[in-house]
Amino acid sequence: MLGKGRNSIGDNREKVSTMIGKDTTFDGDLTSAETIRIDGVINGNCTCEKTLILSADGQIKGNISAYSVVISGRVDGDITVQGKMELLSTGKIAGNIIAGSLVIDEGACFDGRCTMAAAISNSMGSFDSLDS
Repeated sequence: MLGKGRNSIGDNREKVSTMIGKDTTFDGDLTSAETIRIDGVINGNCTCEKTLILSADGQIKGNISAYSVVISGRVDGDITVQGKMELLSTGKIAGNIIAGSLVIDEGACFDGRCTMAAAISNSMGSFDSLDS
């Protein structure tokens, strides 16, 4: 089921420990054990043990791996999420998604393939073994 056009990431109540500002460009891979919010541009892969939040102004050119992800901006790369993946109405993804659960709001753009991994991970034991 598609959502009804939420374009706010204010519903996410986790404490953000790292923030990449709107006018900031980061070249390289970014890794965090805590929640990350990205309002700027990341040219590299992002790995987050908690939640990765990409605002409407944010852009990631690389792959994402996180426990949960909220996308309002643009991603050019593949996304692997153990828990919940949310693509809000202003979000755009060009890449494949592997997720435990997926919510796509009305107005969002997704160009790629999606694998729902909750049932698959129980029988295979790991997201890493999902090659196709």
